[in-house]
Amino acid sequence: MKKTELRKLISQYKEIKQKQKKKNRSDNLKLADTLKQIEHRYFHETGRTLKSDLKTPKEN
Repeated sequence: MKKTELRKLISQYKEIKQKQKKKNRSDNLKLADTLKQIEHRYFHETGRTLKSDLKTPKEN
């Protein structure tokens, strides 16, 4: 998988997370399933978790 494809996965993940935060969403289960698929694919390709890569380390 190319770096551009990984970036696309990350942007899709962030976009879906924003949609999921909105209230009164009836398709939250579908969004959660899509998030799990993206996380699994990212882990399979990189060996790292998506959540840990999105967290930025605290600067001193």
